[in-house]
Amino acid sequence: MIGKIRQKLIALDRPVVQKSPEIICPICDRPIPASQRDAHHLVPKSKGGKITEYLHRICHKQIHALFTETELAQQYHHAQILREHSEMKKFIQWVASKPNDFYEKTRKSARLKSGK
Repeated sequence: MIGKIRQKLIALDRPVVQKSPEIICPICDRPIPASQRDAHHLVPKSKGGKITEYLHRICHKQIHALFTETELAQQYHHAQILREHSEMKKFIQWVASKPNDFYEKTRKSARLKSGK
């Protein structure tokens, strides 16, 4: 009898491990593993933004490689608007075939490098 009570008490002391809910990237519509989760300010913090969304790290890097903070604040402050941009469409099509935890370094757009 003591053994069963002890077993129940031990079971009650164990922390309950809850699986975190699956988060879907609003850019590429793929599940985001915890290791690849980045918080993106829809309007950059430097432009007064406060609201964030979780994105794949590679999607987040691609956004900042293509757009300036001013462009993000004025034109591309929503995931759906970002998805409709031609360069982002190409990127989304490319990344769709990759595993969810895929990451590759992203290069800045030539347009941003030249300051245009």
